[in-house]
Amino acid sequence: MGSPGPPRPVPLVRSLPRLVPGAGPAAILGAAGGAGGGGRGGTVSGAGPRSASRPSSSSSSSSSAGPSRALRPPHSGARTSGGASRGCALPSPLRAAMPAPAARLLLAALLCGAAAAARVNKHKPWIETTYHGIVTENDNTVLLDPPLIALDKDAPLRFAESFEVTVTKEGEICGFKIHGQNVPFEAVVVDKSTGEGIIRSKEKLDCELQKDYTFTIQAYDCGKGPDGANAKKSHKATVHIQVNDVNEYAPVFKEKSYKATVIEGKRYDNILRVEAVDADCSPQFSQICSYEIVTPDVPFAIDKDGYIKNTEKLSYGKEHQYKLTVTAYDCGKKRAAEDVLVKISIKPTCKPGWQGWSKRIEYEPGTGSLALFPGMHLETCDEPITSVEATVELETNHIGKGCDRDTYSEKSIHRLCGAASGTAELLPPPSSAANWTVGLPTDNGHDSDQVFEFNGTQAVRIPDGVVTVNLKEPFMISVWMRHGPGTKEKETILCNSDKTDMNRHHYALYVHNCRLVFLFRQEPAQGKTYQPAEFHWKLNQVCDKEWHHYVVNVEFPAVSLYVDGVSYDPFPVTEDYPLHPSKIETQLVVGACWQGGELHMAQFFRGNLAGLMIRSGKLENKKVIDCLYTCKEGLDLQMADGVGKGVKVHMNPSQSTLSIEGDDIDRVDKAMQHISYLNSRQFPTPGIRRLKITSTVKCFNEEACVSIPSVEGYVMVLQPEEPKISLSGINHFARSASEFESSEGVSLFPELRIISTITREVEPQGDGDEDPTVQESLVSEEIMHNLDMCEVTVLGEELNQEQESLEIDMTRLQQKGIEMSSSNLGMIITGVDTMANYEEVLHLIRYRNWHTASLFDRKFKLLCSELNGRYVSNDFKVEVNVIHTASPVEHANHIAAQPQFIHPVHHSFVDLSGHNLANPRPFSVVPSTATVVIVVCVSFLVFMIILGVFRIRAAHQRSLRDQDTGKENEMDWDDSALTITVNPMETYEDQHSSEEEEEEEEEESEDGEEDDITSAESESSEEEEGEQEEDQQNVNRQQQLEWDDSTLSY
Repeated sequence: MGSPGPPRPVPLVRSLPRLVPGAGPAAILGAAGGAGGGGRGGTVSGAGPRSASRPSSSSSSSSSAGPSRALRPPHSGARTSGGASRGCALPSPLRAAMPAPAARLLLAALLCGAAAAARVNKHKPWIETTYHGIVTENDNTVLLDPPLIALDKDAPLRFAESFEVTVTKEGEICGFKIHGQNVPFEAVVVDKSTGEGIIRSKEKLDCELQKDYTFTIQAYDCGKGPDGANAKKSHKATVHIQVNDVNEYAPVFKEKSYKATVIEGKRYDNILRVEAVDADCSPQFSQICSYEIVTPDVPFAIDKDGYIKNTEKLSYGKEHQYKLTVTAYDCGKKRAAEDVLVKISIKPTCKPGWQGWSKRIEYEPGTGSLALFPGMHLETCDEPITSVEATVELETNHIGKGCDRDTYSEKSIHRLCGAASGTAELLPPPSSAANWTVGLPTDNGHDSDQVFEFNGTQAVRIPDGVVTVNLKEPFMISVWMRHGPGTKEKETILCNSDKTDMNRHHYALYVHNCRLVFLFRQEPAQGKTYQPAEFHWKLNQVCDKEWHHYVVNVEFPAVSLYVDGVSYDPFPVTEDYPLHPSKIETQLVVGACWQGGELHMAQFFRGNLAGLMIRSGKLENKKVIDCLYTCKEGLDLQMADGVGKGVKVHMNPSQSTLSIEGDDIDRVDKAMQHISYLNSRQFPTPGIRRLKITSTVKCFNEEACVSIPSVEGYVMVLQPEEPKISLSGINHFARSASEFESSEGVSLFPELRIISTITREVEPQGDGDEDPTVQESLVSEEIMHNLDMCEVTVLGEELNQEQESLEIDMTRLQQKGIEMSSSNLGMIITGVDTMANYEEVLHLIRYRNWHTASLFDRKFKLLCSELNGRYVSNDFKVEVNVIHTASPVEHANHIAAQPQFIHPVHHSFVDLSGHNLANPRPFSVVPSTATVVIVVCVSFLVFMIILGVFRIRAAHQRSLRDQDTGKENEMDWDDSALTITVNPMETYEDQHSSEEEEEEEEEESEDGEEDDITSAESESSEEEEGEQEEDQQNVNRQQQLEWDDSTLSY
């Protein structure tokens, strides 16, 4: 496909000998060579066989169109056609041999034409039309197929075997040119003579950016055209180069982790698929050939496409979740840079029921409401559910009287709820003032809530005077009762019957065959007609073994009953005659009925009672009744707007049962998530409150289609921070006898202070894990709460009502709604009120004694409590001393003998180390023997303190003098050359003045120490010893300053 080869001049040259007779071919070729030698003309002399047979350095060229290798004769420069007359001049021998001028011209033209034809750049370089190359990324050498070689027909030819051959540049290849935009390759000539070249990249190649390149290339030779134009260029060949990939990238997973959930007991062909990719460009290195589970001993397998399946049936009981590590390999066996984590969760076989709840829920006191099921939802297993009804029950029967309530006394609770005063408490906590319940078993395990147990053999008699209610006027009876299914016999709660002779029951409250019966017989003055006597209520609450609150309002002939705040009318009502006239006294009994004719108890009660009270007046206020029985704990449901839409909610009065009904499962779930537990007590009863959820669902056929199992859990109410009630004030003081005998008496607690604190743990600031030395600290914090009882007890002998008593202003007490009871043992103040009000009330307690002649002191103890004794204060003990005084005439000798006791009483108030003397007597009054003893002891104690201080001060001054002496010794110097004049009169005057001062001090000490001669003598002797030591030191100091003055001239 190249251009046709140059014409063959051989026939013309071979005809030359015929034109020149006698000239050999060598002579002619030499002449021609001399003419075409580029200015080097010359002839070939002595042409002969040797010259003809000289080997030629060039090979002849064929006349075919294909390219051939040939030596190109050297070229001295381009010649024009005008130089033929010079360069093509015939040699003289040849000219001589030519027969005529025409022949010579013809020969010269032939020879010059042949030479010029050999130097002209007639042909273009020749290259292949298409090349295919391969280069590896990160390398620059391109392997081409076929190799890059450019050929040119202008290469040198051998005209004849005996001719000299000249070499020219028209057949050399000078370069290759690449055509295209942004081609990162270049073509370089390796050998100009052979036309061989290579293609290489100019920059680093990246297969991931571009996999192949296509461009065109041209070759150009070193010659110029006949008209002096540029070198000849070949045609444009197309080059295709492919970039081979290097496996430089590792597989990377598309996800950071994979998750899947399967149901236990099934075999899956495809649980999930993991997929990795490779950034390499070639299929060999970019394709993922295999996956592998790295985690050993797991019941899973993975195929080459990344699909994971289980190799055995999975069990939720054996493992809840499997964690697998999976890796990937590309086809170049390169492993993934990072393995991937696969989590496969095992889900139990779908069972309808509530999920996402905790069995134990902890409640911290004082934190308000606590959501019980924040993450709960109902699993229906894709059943076509149309409606759901769920009931949540809070079991609190084991806490107190059915739930957590304030454990104050029943009187206090009635007052807090707003009920009128004048209540008689028949089952009070055992105390010195009310001790008839001491023998009854109590439930002490329910946070000091006073619950009494009756086992069918126990009963208590209520002392006379406790109940002062006029039964002819309206009155009420309230009681807490827990009673189970009993026998067919009567079980009496409260009975007022004849004390002797007969067995008549005047009024009673009893249980019979799960009926509550109130008996109320009229007095004989009411006439002899039939009147209502027995009122019956058939109630399930009587025998359900649960706590219930009962209030019986009596306004004869009408009687009403409230059970847990709900009103019930009696049915039936039995009538009877009034009682016969009698002067027999009655006996009130709780837990049985006294048979006066037989003198024994009958109709015993079996169950639990608490808060049994009788009060004058009716109790009809619904708010007061609700307050008496309402629990302080219960369930609560607070839903935001829109959450409760389409859901029906029902809650019982005690807030222990809550029901939710709806046709939208999601709305029912949200409603369940908003159910909370709330305990409003400041100090709730700790312990367990059990929870139970029962559910019913309906499908399209309006029947129960799915069985939802019950859910059981519990709320653990944690122990609240226990308050520490502290009583403080003056615990030892003295008052004159006249104050005890006065109408006001002596205040026992004038400066009493009541505070309550709790101890909290404070978290350390910073991270405790980082600094192990940081520990939790305890902080005491003062809190405010109520008190319900304070008791003042006499220590020692009981109060003698004939000469002493504890008194309090009852008017002030009633204004605060606090009650008081007193006995020979002391005083009890009851009622729920703040600590500040109790302080004010206790300041009012005064002790009187109108016979103080034989009384020297009296001791009392104060104790306060909260929540019916749940939290008790410290024992605050007070000792009061009586200061006895005497007339001046009777004890005149004491005044003269012991004047030192008279000096302190000039002050209006003397604090004798804890004994406070108030209202001291005038100077003329002589103290009694007890007072003398007290004053002597106190004076001696004060003197010993003063003496100790004096001795310490003297020792301190002595040490200072010793230090001064040491300093003076350090300041000594050589005074042998000094002349010092000493005035002997100055030393004498100093000594004389010091002696006078000592005498004055001795006189003063004698005047001030007449009260204790022995102590004064010992003190003066010590002072004299100290003075002697001081004088001795002065003498020594003077001796150190003396010198030999015999040589001095005066």
